[in-house]
Amino acid sequence: MANPLCHFELMTGDPEKCRAFYGAVFDWQFDDKTMPGYSLVDTGTEPIGGVFKKPESSLPPCANIYFQVSDIEDSLKRATDHGATVLVQKTKIPGVGHFAMFTDPEGIVIGLMQSNA
Repeated sequence: MANPLCHFELMTGDPEKCRAFYGAVFDWQFDDKTMPGYSLVDTGTEPIGGVFKKPESSLPPCANIYFQVSDIEDSLKRATDHGATVLVQKTKIPGVGHFAMFTDPEGIVIGLMQSNA
């Protein structure tokens, strides 16, 4: 199975400013009502994305990417077997599926998504 890019996130210190910038530059639309504290991004095509306020103690503002996998636990095991460090274990997203995050051996943050379907 291919593991396509399925979601992206912009973790920012100022979500309103972020939405205004990307809306103006790329004509993206934002849904701020479906998930409180998390704006869904409609780019006009797949994948969709999200914008959220970064925690105060977190990394600098950044972009996160997520790849669709059929088995998060297997993918995390394969990643750690090859030098990755798990940041977020398999975590449920109600009505969507699960996600997890790791850093590759160079420290690049990668997300995994496993849908309910």
